[in-house]
Amino acid sequence: MTGPGRRTRLTGARVVLPHAVLGDGEVAFADGLITSVGVAGTATGSAGSAGSAGSAGSADAAAGETVLDLGGQWLVPGFVDMHVHGGGGASYMSGDPEQALRAAAFHRTHGTTTTMASLVTAPHDELLRAVSALSGLVQDGELAGLHLEGPYLSRARCGAHDPDMLRDPDRDELAALLKAGRGTVRMLTLAPELPGGVEMVRQLVDAGVLAAVGHTDGTHRETQAALAAGASVATHLFNAMRSVHHREPGPVTALLQDSDVVVELINDGVHLHPGIVNLAFQAAGSARVAFITDAMSAAGMPDGTYPLGPMTARVEGGIARLVDGDSIAGSTLTLDRALRTAVRENHLPVTDAVRALTSTPARALGVADRVGSIEPGKQADLVVLDADLRVAHVLWRGQWVGSAPRTTPGAAPGTASGTAPGTR
Repeated sequence: MTGPGRRTRLTGARVVLPHAVLGDGEVAFADGLITSVGVAGTATGSAGSAGSAGSAGSADAAAGETVLDLGGQWLVPGFVDMHVHGGGGASYMSGDPEQALRAAAFHRTHGTTTTMASLVTAPHDELLRAVSALSGLVQDGELAGLHLEGPYLSRARCGAHDPDMLRDPDRDELAALLKAGRGTVRMLTLAPELPGGVEMVRQLVDAGVLAAVGHTDGTHRETQAALAAGASVATHLFNAMRSVHHREPGPVTALLQDSDVVVELINDGVHLHPGIVNLAFQAAGSARVAFITDAMSAAGMPDGTYPLGPMTARVEGGIARLVDGDSIAGSTLTLDRALRTAVRENHLPVTDAVRALTSTPARALGVADRVGSIEPGKQADLVVLDADLRVAHVLWRGQWVGSAPRTTPGAAPGTASGTAPGTR
């Protein structure tokens, strides 16, 4: 149905664009790329502009085009997760490419078509091994990049990182890790108040790596110094960082106030109160908020114990906490659930919620030219959502992940219905 050179057109959809929804929209793709976006009866080269299309019936099918009627379901860009440690029982920190592929495949069934691989604090040799082992998957396009969350983090705000393995920024160690990654390390989270922290921010920026502020007990002034040096991401804002105080605003205020910073939020109803999520949107706007999962291997799995790097987490009721202590240890979140929470609990417009898990993280990672929005020329990474915003179908690079919309009995050749169930 989506073979090489064959054009497929998705019609009858509520197409979510960055700032609008096409109520009776259609999107066409071929050879893994979006070719046109518009409203019913148009074929355009740019989102929202009109043009001549021809009919959407059997005549198109005879011309070699497959037409799939989505029956009023939502059509959104594939999700982009810039901070995730694993899922489906598999962990990126294992350094096992097969586990990494399983984790990425699990999240893909939940709509995440672009994913980073986040690694936690570990001994130097173990980090080198994991970075080297996973770099090939980035080069092959299976992963969007590698994210080192640590080891240069605050012991006072270590969260689920082993405090005995945390260390001050080391320029030589970082250089070795970047070399092992062969250009695939895209982001590193650090506490800038540590000795050499601001200098490491500059080292990262000079190497083309995103510097993220997180797991920090830094002051407002220390955070501002990191931002002036080029830090541009807030790692899971509010979590594992000094709280706001009226005489010492701390890192949260500095990160929210800087117009160049993208702030990550874990919107699972556990890490953050809905009022805090809404506050972040009001302060930063949807163009600067990126929903992340921070998911560990337990995502999509039953309650039990699971590894998180050198640590062990216990999952009860879907909430992961360290076995030794009570710190929240990542999450079991998927981005489709973060989207539903944003619309149902936070009462955000669908456009803002979708933007926070598509175009905003894509822009932060420097991949917005390829993914993150529904526009001609970009990858055909699309998610079909039912009326309850649950995943019905996923398209990754022009190929259906799992089930495709079913052909409707008696329909004209080349047409199909998107009303078939497919929720995962």
